[in-house]
Amino acid sequence: MVLIRHIPFLRAVLLHSFTAFGGPQGHFGMMLKTFSEKRRDVTKEELIEYNAFCQLLPGASSTQVLTLIGYKRGGVVLAVLTLLIWILPACILMGAFSFLLEYIDQRALHKNIFRFIPPMAVGFLLYAAIKGLRIAIHNTITFVILLVSTIATYLLFRTPWIFPILILAGGFVTNLSDKRIPDKDQRPKKIKCWNIWLFAIIFIGAGITSEVARKNHWPNARPLNLFENTYRFGSLVFGGGQVLIPIMYEQFVARPQNEKVIQRNPNLIRIPKDDFYNGAGIVRAIPGPVFSIASFMGGMAMKDRGWHYQVLGCLIGSIAIFLPSALMVLFFFPIWHNLKRYVIVYRAIEGINAVVVGIMFAASFYMMKDVSLISFNTISILNILIILFTALVLLLTRIPAPIIVTICLLLGWII
Repeated sequence: MVLIRHIPFLRAVLLHSFTAFGGPQGHFGMMLKTFSEKRRDVTKEELIEYNAFCQLLPGASSTQVLTLIGYKRGGVVLAVLTLLIWILPACILMGAFSFLLEYIDQRALHKNIFRFIPPMAVGFLLYAAIKGLRIAIHNTITFVILLVSTIATYLLFRTPWIFPILILAGGFVTNLSDKRIPDKDQRPKKIKCWNIWLFAIIFIGAGITSEVARKNHWPNARPLNLFENTYRFGSLVFGGGQVLIPIMYEQFVARPQNEKVIQRNPNLIRIPKDDFYNGAGIVRAIPGPVFSIASFMGGMAMKDRGWHYQVLGCLIGSIAIFLPSALMVLFFFPIWHNLKRYVIVYRAIEGINAVVVGIMFAASFYMMKDVSLISFNTISILNILIILFTALVLLLTRIPAPIIVTICLLLGWII
């Protein structure tokens, strides 16, 4: 019965899952509008801190941030419900595409209805960066950290280790000052170790079982191998979907072309290159987490064994990619919360928040490279207007994020 009072929140999460385009960068801007400004589930400062904390962890960062919002409102149970409601629409869609891909006209995957989603995502990110600027940048040192992190992130955007390194460096710099003192009255959170033990047991157990199955040529080893591969990706990948997709390509497309690898494991998972690229394109055109591509890859990995195995592959991909992210964030966040009571961590938060704002500005500029802005044609002009329209509407009005998404989709369909 306690969960009944959280139904409006879960409904907002469901609506967010159907309208959150643009990858983790765009997702953050939408979360800021929906869950901070409109619903006030978290403050802007808390949301920026959640984002900074999740950048330090591997896995799906926007999924982890949303999970933490649920955790703050209602503990572990609500966090898990939030996670499931957020990932299910995208995972179901991507799993369904693994069945329907051969029946879809490939040109239909690039319909103009999604034409203005990239500039809209840039607008959401600019809005989040401007909001963060007002909160996190309030002295000379944070402004310098902002500039350095913006330039470094833009130049090394495709290098996944740049995010945690900049965050740690920003925290170190603001520790050089002794002006900020933490609130000692802040109550510590109780740390429960079951989730990190479960994470470790699954990680080790999946690795051992998969290797034993490979060496002994078990006839049904492929589902075990798929779970181990996908769980490992979810446990070790920094940098979000832009890093996950190349790693999956190496594992499922490039590696199976090696004769020595095939001799060692005849049941190696193979996904045709064209199918892989189609899946990587589709996931960018749907709302929700980019990590839902694992549902598509799981289905494709099992496609040759019949629809029963293909459904199993979609389930394995969906569970294995998001489970480690959830287990890690729910274990480490109470530790992070308790560490804030110490001066060294408390002072570090100022620099960390400045770095996160710099990352958002850099991501905005980087994403603009994929949007036609300087071609001096109608589409370029419209892209610029969409970016400005999205950012200004978010900054100056109370219009919900889903309405803006709907307008951009309709505009793409009409033009």
